[in-house]
Amino acid sequence: MRKSAMAVLGVLVSVCCLLATVSARAADRGTSELALKGKTISVEYGRPALNGRSTDALLGQLEPGALWRLGANKSTTFKTDVDLSFGGVTVPAGEYSIWMQREADKSWKLLFDKNHGQWGSPAPPASEAFASVPMQTETASKPVEQVTLTLRRAGGQGGMLVVEWGTLKATASFTAK
Repeated sequence: MRKSAMAVLGVLVSVCCLLATVSARAADRGTSELALKGKTISVEYGRPALNGRSTDALLGQLEPGALWRLGANKSTTFKTDVDLSFGGVTVPAGEYSIWMQREADKSWKLLFDKNHGQWGSPAPPASEAFASVPMQTETASKPVEQVTLTLRRAGGQGGMLVVEWGTLKATASFTAK
């Protein structure tokens, strides 16, 4: 009887630990959605925190051409049910992982990769990206502790993806086709 009780207790402790781990991982993910032309555009991403560090120290280490996976753990997933135009670049309806590429002048590009769901690093080679879109960058007026990606409406059939972390604020505007 005592062995059975210990076995049950062991199983319960294991299940509780597993649930706590799954819950913690789920809490570290963020989402944002936007509807354009009756269709959904969404982004799902990891939310690492600065924890006393700065984005200049973390992202400033990236060499020109290097990629940032826009979050943590599983790659950031961008899904659109409608074709989008980012300036002169068309991103067809579909599901992509998105990355940011550091440029020599310290600006950023948003890259779309047809493969998605990758875990951790390394990032795919930038040359394999499906599409590359320049981003507008500025210094955030109020630093953001955790990576935050937001989809916002901009104009009639337009929107923007806003990436914020620490003092970095980068945006990419698009319209629904």
